[in-house]
Amino acid sequence: MQERLQKVLSQWGVASRRQAEQLILEGRVRVNGAIAHLGQKADPALDAIEVDGQPLAVGEKPQLTYLLLNKPAGVVSTCADPQGRRTVLDLLPPTWQVPGLHPVGRLDADSTGALILTNDGHFTNQLTHPRHSIAKTYRVRVQGRPTLEALRDWRQGVNLEGRLTRPAEVHVVQAGPDSTLLEIVLREGRNRQIRKVADQLGHPVLSLHRTAIGPVQLCHLPLERVRPLSSQEVITLIASSATPKVQKTGQRNPSADVVRCH
Repeated sequence: MQERLQKVLSQWGVASRRQAEQLILEGRVRVNGAIAHLGQKADPALDAIEVDGQPLAVGEKPQLTYLLLNKPAGVVSTCADPQGRRTVLDLLPPTWQVPGLHPVGRLDADSTGALILTNDGHFTNQLTHPRHSIAKTYRVRVQGRPTLEALRDWRQGVNLEGRLTRPAEVHVVQAGPDSTLLEIVLREGRNRQIRKVADQLGHPVLSLHRTAIGPVQLCHLPLERVRPLSSQEVITLIASSATPKVQKTGQRNPSADVVRCH
């Protein structure tokens, strides 16, 4: 059965749909020897599909895999790095080195914590598309002691690079003489958003650790270790991504609460 090419590539674990679209736009995909175009349809059972010269293995559709990684600092959230740095795929044991595995979203190199990896392109699109607004929870240590006014601004939204950030949940966990530990829940994924907002408010980030993605919590997973997500966790993540997260500023959203560790 013919389907859009980007959907076929995501189903075979080559890339997410948006990544597959980019591959097609870059001329890296061929169908029956001809360079593919966006919107083109194909049937893997009848058409010869190639990505970067490598044929799509018909009949070898990979088993869908969903992993949770506790990412350490200094590791990049990509499948390959031109600078030769370690990537999240380098941390995986051979058991989990399956075709098409890629990180769902990113966690910058200096940050640690929860990162999901999968070869399910549709699942990646569900979790990363801006309209889904899935919650992500962080423990962030910042320099100094933010004032009540600074915390209020962070919760209500800050003008960052010409656009207001969405309301965030910001709670003080521990206040020390030189630094403050915050728990922050975001429902948008702008590049290095927490670090940029903290800098703008005069309290640079000293450390940033993501503890949960939607309802899936990192719990006691050791640094650099990975575990498979349960089928229930995958179902709950998809359900969470499909639920609107509209709420008043400063009001907690029960549907986005994580399952606490025992």
